[in-house]
Amino acid sequence: MKKLLRNLSAMALVAIFFTTFSAMNMPQDQPEPWPVPDEYKNMENPVKGDADALKMGAMLYKRHCASCHGREGLGDGPKARGLKTFSGDFSGDYYQNQTDGEHFYKTLKGRGEMPGYENKIPDEDIWAIVSYMRTFKK
Repeated sequence: MKKLLRNLSAMALVAIFFTTFSAMNMPQDQPEPWPVPDEYKNMENPVKGDADALKMGAMLYKRHCASCHGREGLGDGPKARGLKTFSGDFSGDYYQNQTDGEHFYKTLKGRGEMPGYENKIPDEDIWAIVSYMRTFKK
């Protein structure tokens, strides 16, 4: 009886290990293109370069964004492994070459697994987050 319990326990541990390992290493889909209306693309960031805004943006980013996007914006936050699509790398050219208005829109509206923060975070604070995310540039 003890041998049977030991074997069942061992098999359960192996099953848990492989389930966890395979879920952590499943490739994520790349996000579909995300069109942004021109009225947002061309918006100017009203807090760009403001030291207080960067400080506020860092605090808000850590609270609302880092769990998926990672502490340094590499898309490697602890919740990112459970997402179907890659949460993005804010340090690279693809992100950095978009306008602040595009990032404001995406944060405001969200889509799919990315929540929208409209009516949750004031617009000025979203702009502060966008400014802070610019500091991730390689």
